[in-house]
Amino acid sequence: MSAVTPAVGGTRTVPVPDRIARDYLLLALRLDQHIPGLVDGYFGPADLKASVDLDRVPAPARLAADADALRDDVEREIEDEGRRRWLDAQLVALRTQATALAGETLPYVEHVTRCFDRAPRRRDEDVFDDALAALDELLPGEGSVSDRGAAWDARFRVAPDRLHGVVEWLVATYRSRAARLFGLPKGEDLRVELVRNQPWSGYNWYDGGLRSRVQLNLDLPIDVTRLITTVAHETYPGHHLEHVLKEADAVLSRGRLESSVLLINTPECLISEGLAELGVDFAVPPDERADLHVELYERAGLDVATDKAAAREAAERSAAMWAPRAALGGLSTNAALMRHVDGAGHGEVLDYLRARSFDPSTAEKRLEFIEHSLWRTYVFVYDEGEALLREWLEADLAADTPARFKRLLLEPLTPGAIAREIAGTAAGAERGGAAR
Repeated sequence: MSAVTPAVGGTRTVPVPDRIARDYLLLALRLDQHIPGLVDGYFGPADLKASVDLDRVPAPARLAADADALRDDVEREIEDEGRRRWLDAQLVALRTQATALAGETLPYVEHVTRCFDRAPRRRDEDVFDDALAALDELLPGEGSVSDRGAAWDARFRVAPDRLHGVVEWLVATYRSRAARLFGLPKGEDLRVELVRNQPWSGYNWYDGGLRSRVQLNLDLPIDVTRLITTVAHETYPGHHLEHVLKEADAVLSRGRLESSVLLINTPECLISEGLAELGVDFAVPPDERADLHVELYERAGLDVATDKAAAREAAERSAAMWAPRAALGGLSTNAALMRHVDGAGHGEVLDYLRARSFDPSTAEKRLEFIEHSLWRTYVFVYDEGEALLREWLEADLAADTPARFKRLLLEPLTPGAIAREIAGTAAGAERGGAAR
């Protein structure tokens, strides 16, 4: 059973859920009894969690039937279109996972598509070849791009004993910018922990009450570039900011208690991971990246910081590597499809990742994630989510970009809804062009 603790502390009062939200929460908590880790966070009514812990757990087939019945209720009873579509997409994902447990297995891609309201797309290998070619020009030295990439990052690795201080400063910097751009609910806070023996590089555990625990995995070496992106992803304007804004608005202000449970392998994950990936552009705009690298070299006590000219050159080079390194994020998508659709063996996929990764030492950790029983489905949400949300964010060039991004932080949007908005914007632009 997942170790989920309802966060009901101080004077905070959890609203009473309506019947739809109550049944949704019960379904999610019951299914988590069969799939430990499905519930990633719960800060709803404590009595519901206690009742599920004490009751006999329904069989997966029964939970699938409950999901079907609740979808019918949602269609009949929920008037708000955004809420109705969000609940329906979430319930499709829960039903998919329940039926899989009951023995009704689907092909991998179809299972993923039903879980996330979007089909995973294999990336063109030319994208990776172009990224590696760009990195080949930027990385000093001789040998393969992967070996030079590993050597480059090793120069800027942050020692564990310096990590907390550097992270605290970085979080405060990101928080200040997020407050200006998006606003922060009063009382929000987070703490950072260093851990080992996990299949991920960083994780946000949202405890409710506007509080998060952010964990960084020391199994993977933490260099300055990785620290910049991971901290933004997990804190501001990534997971922590999304969770506190949705708790304050959806749960506490509007009483939509379905948002008081966070579920793995559901459409909300593709939106959440996509916005967290995209959010680093707000935390560190492209023209500020080199300056931030220089600042962190000094705060981390790196040797390069003693020579200002060398630090500036390294920072400019690291900033130029940003885009091609990000393009290599799609490797996990192709590797997962190789492993779970094409039938490629562990060794073959590992070789594929090692040959194309910026740092081959991360390939095994990537493959561990791809082969993990829970995360094998989840692996697509980062690259696919960012690609979808970036297209959406850039579809309306006349819109205020921070305000548009804030919709992702607040509204119950699904991948399907985002895709429809993109199509609608494109159709409107075509009609406007034809009229002119």
